[in-house]
Amino acid sequence: MVETFPEELPPQRRAATMRDVASLAGVGIATVSRVVNDKPGVAAAVAERVKSAAAQLGYHHDLTASSLRRADRRTDSIGVIVGDVANPFSAAILRAVEDVATRHDSLVLIGSAEQDAIREKRLIRSLTARRVDGLIVVSDHISEELVDARQRGVAVVSVDRHIEGLTGVDSVTTDNRRGMREAVHHLYDGGHRRIAYLGDLPEIWTAQERFAGFVEGFAAIGCQLDPRLVRHNLHSEEATHAAVRELMAADSPPTAIISAQNLITISIRRELRALGRDSIIAHIGFDDFPLADLLGVSVIAPNPSDIGRTAADRLFARIDNSTEPERHVVLPTRYIPRGSGEIRRRP
Repeated sequence: MVETFPEELPPQRRAATMRDVASLAGVGIATVSRVVNDKPGVAAAVAERVKSAAAQLGYHHDLTASSLRRADRRTDSIGVIVGDVANPFSAAILRAVEDVATRHDSLVLIGSAEQDAIREKRLIRSLTARRVDGLIVVSDHISEELVDARQRGVAVVSVDRHIEGLTGVDSVTTDNRRGMREAVHHLYDGGHRRIAYLGDLPEIWTAQERFAGFVEGFAAIGCQLDPRLVRHNLHSEEATHAAVRELMAADSPPTAIISAQNLITISIRRELRALGRDSIIAHIGFDDFPLADLLGVSVIAPNPSDIGRTAADRLFARIDNSTEPERHVVLPTRYIPRGSGEIRRRP
């Protein structure tokens, strides 16, 4: 049986090749290659003729094929995997990475892992398959996919997490513990002794570091930490709202709160306002966020732009020299007083 196709459907057009461009422009393939790869040695008039022929034929340069022919096998692309692209902290990191990558004429491919180990592994496999030169990752563990990427020669830098045990992987973090200790001291100086801690998933490295700093802060001021004022696993707005309501309804509620993540901070502000306690309960959040200044929220502020810029600089240095020893860069935080953290304990 012979199948026929409607005559009105045109045959699929073959993609133009470098040989087609060379034929139309009346030059050799080597000349076309120089022009499309922005290499010197071609007269301006000839280069213009090649570009005109390429435009006329709809020719698109195959970057992947070019990278396979290059001696260094580079693709001039990097991958970035963050927890959540929508989080303002992650967005600021990404912007800084893109700025550095632009200076290196490198494309940035971005993905959100959403704290999902399976999704993170898929993203690493996908980016590695696309032969990216390097990866910037926010990861709390060493996966087989990350090990495989390193074995394939992909440079890796860990951001906001410190990964040990993987050769040749740099990390860029903030001084989470010191920032949290300073927040505890600040509230103590404001007369507060019952200070609550509201944090993210305890398996996250930054959550572990920030809670450790909270505990160290209490030890330094000689106060006993009340475990009833500690809440972990607040990975949703509803969970945070419920935790605040429960704390405020207790017989001995906290007079101050420290939140260990910016989305938790926002949820706390909403619930305190709903309860009419936002002008009574002192509150300091970890990580800054848009409009925090207008809302008067005091924060312990890492600089995500510095984190992204430092991580990208380390990645391109690692791409250029893969034998460098690993580096763990720790960047400082700063306390920004805006009012909520300056509410003193009422008698």
